[in-house]
Amino acid sequence: MKSPFALFCVVAAAMLAGSVVGADGPAPRVVKVRAGVENAMKFDVTSISAAPGEALKVVFTNASSLPKEVMGHNWVLLAKGSDPVAFATAAAPEAASGYIPAKLKDKIVAYVALLGPGETGEVTFQAPSEPGEYPFLCSFPAHCLTGMKGTLVVRK
Repeated sequence: MKSPFALFCVVAAAMLAGSVVGADGPAPRVVKVRAGVENAMKFDVTSISAAPGEALKVVFTNASSLPKEVMGHNWVLLAKGSDPVAFATAAAPEAASGYIPAKLKDKIVAYVALLGPGETGEVTFQAPSEPGEYPFLCSFPAHCLTGMKGTLVVRK
């Protein structure tokens, strides 16, 4: 039988190694995404791979130096099969809601709200359980249309 001190050492070593699973499962994998680097309407990450049901934490930063009113950015992950351009078009007149249209909330898997220059936000979510491609975009007017979009690819 191991002593309480030996058991403590094993648990402490496992925690330091990051292998202990909390009550809610393993810690989410962190994915860092930046937008507006050099004031460009682009994400620096346009493809994210995940396993079905994997816990992800997207840490999203608006690296732009321009005011939020002209170069705000958000990160919106849509359901499989959604059209990001159609979503962005519907979002364009929705400034009051941060360009997140209430009528399309059922199409959203996860999102980080609109950020101004130098701001960072995050969202933690489970990757969808169904393999496939899930589009993400910035829904600030015209940003998606100029290419500010990407894909979460869920593979077994």
